Amino acid sequence: MPERTSPLSGILMGLVAYGFFSTHDIAIKMLGDRYAVVQIVFFGVILSFPLVIFMLLRDDEARTLKPVHPWWSALRTLSAVITGASAFYAFSVLPLAQVYAIIFAAPLIITVLSIPILGESVGPHRWGAVICGLLGVLVVLRPGNVELEPGHAAALTAAACSALSSVIVRKIGREERAAVLLLYPMMANFVLMGILLPFVYRPVPLVDLGLWAMMAGLAFGAGLALIEAYRRTEAVLVAPMQYSQILWAALYGWLIFDETIDGGTGLGAAIIIASGLYIVFREGRGRSENAPVLRTRSRPETGTTPRIGRMLSAEERAVPMRYLRSGH
Repeated sequence: MPERTSPLSGILMGLVAYGFFSTHDIAIKMLGDRYAVVQIVFFGVILSFPLVIFMLLRDDEARTLKPVHPWWSALRTLSAVITGASAFYAFSVLPLAQVYAIIFAAPLIITVLSIPILGESVGPHRWGAVICGLLGVLVVLRPGNVELEPGHAAALTAAACSALSSVIVRKIGREERAAVLLLYPMMANFVLMGILLPFVYRPVPLVDLGLWAMMAGLAFGAGLALIEAYRRTEAVLVAPMQYSQILWAALYGWLIFDETIDGGTGLGAAIIIASGLYIVFREGRGRSENAPVLRTRSRPETGTTPRIGRMLSAEERAVPMRYLRSGH
């Protein structure tokens, strides 16, 4: 594992990772013009299985796939499946910047959910950040001034369910086998979307199949880059790099989809990002015993690709917490 002596290289790797993730989301949006979400998710899962097999080959735990916490695992699997379907639908029908701005509210929701699920103590500073961030969501949505669509509800659902999934993993991740956390959401998506697929299936030309393959390749490349980022520097420096996706949204939206970021979306996104950054750096100063936001590895879990955290060794996953406890 590289020594954590070069924060800049870790930050740059984080930027590369989220650039790949943003391009991955562009493919979702392009496919969403022609295919139902069910078909997009189903093919996405199939093409991601080689990565899962690669991960399982590294898993030498001599245990079964029976979860230690079946009810928490079931809830986490359900939330990941809902996140994937909701996020993919939102990307298909909304401007990219709006989707990212709303999904960026996930760290705020994680902070709230960590109270009942993790027993986290949230002080007035982080409560203030949560309230400001949620006000930022209202600025993006502007109820009464902007016609709200199902896509907005889908983006909010994706943010909430991804937050729930992340907090549950934080609660049970140390006891559950990595293979369980990797396989259950993907297998659930495979089975559920496979059942629904005959009702919405459309033939796939080779060009569109290439888009699905590009999605899988970009997810794989982004995962590797993010792993390397967390190995090179601290989570408190890598996590904020997710917000660079709003810049990619502006660029791709303008170049490909003739989209622009209106004033309300820009202002609301700025408020949400500022609130999220405050929570991240507050946790990074050791203000949080569990550090639930820093420990989520940032990217919402969709049940179509493995969690980044499960692709790190147990020792590597433990480093950020040791860093926090050291008082550095």
